[in-house]
Amino acid sequence: VARLPLAAAARGRPGCHPRRSEGASPRQTGTLLAAEMSIKLRELIRSIRACKTAAEERAVIARECALIRTAFKEDDNQFRHRNVAKLLFIHMMGYPTHFGQMECLKLIASNKFPEKRVGYLGLTQLLDENTEVLMLVTNSIKNDMVHENQYVNGLALCALGNIASSEMCRALAREVEKMMSSTNPYIRKKAALCAMRIVRKVEEIEDKFNGRVAPLLEDRNHGVLIAGCSLLTTLLELNKDYVVDFRRHIPTLVRSLRNMVTSGYTNAAEYDIAGITDPFLQAKILRLLRLLGTNNVDASDEMNDILAQVATNTEGTKNTGNAILYECVLTIMSIEAESGLRVLGINILGRFLLSRDNNIRYVALATLQRVVNVDLKAVQRHRATIIDCLKDSDISIRKRALDVAYALVNEENIKNMTKELLNYLLVADTDFKEELCSRICMAVEKYSPNRRWQLDTLIKVMCLGGNYVKEPQREKFCRVVASTPELHAYTVIKLYCNMKESLSQEALVHVGVWCLGEFGDHLVSGRAVGPDNQPILVTPGEVLDLLQDITRKPPNPDKAALTHSLVASALIKLVTRCPSEFDRIRKALRRFECSLNVDLQQRSCEFLELLESEWDKSRAGILDRMPVPERDIAGAESRDVGDSSIDEVHPSAAGGRPGPIGAAAPAKDLLDLNDLLDGPSTSAPAPAVAMSPPYVGGGGGGGGGDLLDFL
Repeated sequence: VARLPLAAAARGRPGCHPRRSEGASPRQTGTLLAAEMSIKLRELIRSIRACKTAAEERAVIARECALIRTAFKEDDNQFRHRNVAKLLFIHMMGYPTHFGQMECLKLIASNKFPEKRVGYLGLTQLLDENTEVLMLVTNSIKNDMVHENQYVNGLALCALGNIASSEMCRALAREVEKMMSSTNPYIRKKAALCAMRIVRKVEEIEDKFNGRVAPLLEDRNHGVLIAGCSLLTTLLELNKDYVVDFRRHIPTLVRSLRNMVTSGYTNAAEYDIAGITDPFLQAKILRLLRLLGTNNVDASDEMNDILAQVATNTEGTKNTGNAILYECVLTIMSIEAESGLRVLGINILGRFLLSRDNNIRYVALATLQRVVNVDLKAVQRHRATIIDCLKDSDISIRKRALDVAYALVNEENIKNMTKELLNYLLVADTDFKEELCSRICMAVEKYSPNRRWQLDTLIKVMCLGGNYVKEPQREKFCRVVASTPELHAYTVIKLYCNMKESLSQEALVHVGVWCLGEFGDHLVSGRAVGPDNQPILVTPGEVLDLLQDITRKPPNPDKAALTHSLVASALIKLVTRCPSEFDRIRKALRRFECSLNVDLQQRSCEFLELLESEWDKSRAGILDRMPVPERDIAGAESRDVGDSSIDEVHPSAAGGRPGPIGAAAPAKDLLDLNDLLDGPSTSAPAPAVAMSPPYVGGGGGGGGGDLLDFL
């Protein structure tokens, strides 16, 4: 027998035995065949890594699985643990290994520790709690839990804590409870972790371990203490009613945390990681204190001092310290902490924002978003840093910073925040502009001080990023305009002047065309007066020229049919607003009669029919302004329209001179957005304006203080 490995090596098969049939019994022959078929795990890994194609790998796996099945059928005890170990590797690669489940149970029943260890490893990997054969191993686990070897006890507890079903938990809960009182800290730690699985699986016995928690929290062994904290955290998450009873352990937890914070390296060298004493235990205790101190002032007072000590004494130069500071901040913001302590926590997050590590910055932004409702003023102090994060090269950082910036917006800072976001919109990446425009529109809709400021801001958004404004935002803009009659003239003149400047922004063109059709009579009436008391004169021909330019060169060629449909609707509306251009409108509509787009073709044909003489009497009623829904009217009445004085109006297109708000921006600004801020400037006021209907007329395209002049 001793010469067999040498013969195998001579044949080039290390670890395999030669075939021997002469003079051997059938049983011996079967054993030798199994030995020859069984290669070591290391050799299997080497052969799989040598495969150059997926098909070659599948062939190697299939051949080895067939040999393993043959060995299992022959009940080969000598190499069973080796075959199960190879099945574990095959399972890790994603191939089916269910045929080896019963072999794991046989290995667990073995008296040899190496085989038992492989058996338990296979049990936890190849089986789950829903596997039917799992109940067969319950008795073996029970026997191993009372074994004289502590490591065998640990194997049984680990298996029970990982894959135990509810039936197994009920059957073995008593044994686990007894082991939690063991004198061996290794056993107590494993039993406490196993109890976590039991309380999650069996609701009716979750209070069975309540009395065992206190000794675990007072244990000097860090492994037992962290297991006790995990068990108590699980109990509190499953049943909030336990929080009141377990608050009596807060002094014990605070004492343990203080010992770790104040102990030097020489006193806790065993648990030191990057200069921090047992950061895993510190993080676990901080999470537990977070649960115990929520919504309770007295409990929070007990932990305020230690939280301040952790926040000030923990070094944040390495990730280990940053992890502790992060958990500390979460605990501070979750409990009823003092205001000064909350400011300290938010300042720590502010330091995180200045880190070069993107992971730390992302965590800080995510945490700020969660705590912004707790202490808004403290978070507002870091607004500049948060806005700077919008310019980060990492898209995940930019998105998270935008979420925080949006959460910071309220009625008090809506104008300043909108200015910052519009500044960033100029330099934002193309793939980020859509979400940025959406957030600006949502904030303006929610917090705008009055309707005119809302319309001004939305028009600026469409001037800067109109190709990224979604359809719902465009529809909401049109509803706001329609429900605010006082701003009809102002809006249509402003949109007309902006479209004269540029037709490249799709949203601006679409809402502008719609407003020209609905409220074009205000534009051509000549009743609007600019800041220099000069009337704003726009002829019907100029309006049609603009629509003709839009038809010839739509902002988005891929959506030209949609733009043409809006132009057709505006043209038919202008029949009653600009009756002098009746023939030109008819000629423009005839161009769409032969369109390849069915909807546009049908729409233009119907509009042309409406221009026939038989519709002369009813045409005005048909082409009247669209009715406003009652809910939009109610919303308009609930919000102030805005001051109608010239101080808040852009310089009109007629005068061409800078208005009082139109001072040039400092060099550090990307563009001048002073008209979005509070009130007039200190420069000399402009002359008063009269306009009928009683609202000032202003344009957005010609004055020196207009937004577009700085683009």
